[in-house]
Amino acid sequence: MTADVMDQATGAGQEPAAERIREMRERINEIDQAIIDLWLERASLSQEVGKTRMASGGTRLVLAREREIVERFRTALGPDGTQVALLLLRSGRGPL
Repeated sequence: MTADVMDQATGAGQEPAAERIREMRERINEIDQAIIDLWLERASLSQEVGKTRMASGGTRLVLAREREIVERFRTALGPDGTQVALLLLRSGRGPL
């Protein structure tokens, strides 16, 4: 690949950069799959917690616990962490 021919898949102008981008994207794909797997496991566990709590006569939600989770994600990830936490919570308990 010459400097004036851009690799369409990576957007790189030179082969060493294109190869490095392909390697990083492969790792990103692996990380994405791990996130998906963990997300699904977390949602399943959270649903089981809710079922167990309600079966014992408890409440559907524990708002203090939800606030703790939101704060943990906000602290670690900034404003976007709040959105991530809210999506995680919704996937585990369903819509309110």
